Amino acid sequence: MNEKMNLLVALQEIDLSIVEKTRMLQEIPREINRYQSPLRKAEEDFRKEEARLRDLEKKKRDKERELQEIADRIEKLKGRTGDIKSNKEYQAHLKEIEKIEKEQYLKEDDLLYLMEELEKLSAVLEEKKARIGEEQKRLDEIKADLDGKAKTIEAELHELKQKRNTLAKQIDPSLYDSYMETLERTDGVAVAEADNEVCLGCHMSIPPQLYVEIKTTDELCRCPQCGRFLYRKS
Repeated sequence: MNEKMNLLVALQEIDLSIVEKTRMLQEIPREINRYQSPLRKAEEDFRKEEARLRDLEKKKRDKERELQEIADRIEKLKGRTGDIKSNKEYQAHLKEIEKIEKEQYLKEDDLLYLMEELEKLSAVLEEKKARIGEEQKRLDEIKADLDGKAKTIEAELHELKQKRNTLAKQIDPSLYDSYMETLERTDGVAVAEADNEVCLGCHMSIPPQLYVEIKTTDELCRCPQCGRFLYRKS
């Protein structure tokens, strides 16, 4: 290859490296976001169980209030026992107390059930909370690792861009402009290898004579199909 083509090939390699490093750098926030999913899931699970706990606590308070109201009613009924004159009224009075006491027993069973459920749910919440801590720790470690990776890539990008600036200054301005125009038009690949009479940029056949000229002439050759600069490896 002549010197002009050597410079273009070197520039193309740097530009491809810059594109790849930039892609890797842009991927890091998305990668972090993917690793955040387990933490968000753990937090969502915790919030659901926490809402259930609040609901059960409200039901428990309501049940305790109902039991207190029943206890007050029973106490009032028993306080009226001494005012009853006839046996018939007394029997009816006892039945009324018995009926309310049965209601009291049922509500006490309900309260006991709620208390047992609250105890179970509290244990579940502790497990969910611990899970959040584990996922947060894991995410922090991943973030630290990816932040380090990002800094390394940024340093490599800085070095590549410095090399590119130095190299670009060695290329004739009109040739550089042509390279940049081709680069934009061909999705970032302005220089392609020719092999076995095929342009490896567009994978189309090139004339046999052009294939020979690419290696024998000092003139810059371009693919008649895609317009990329062509070179052949020694």
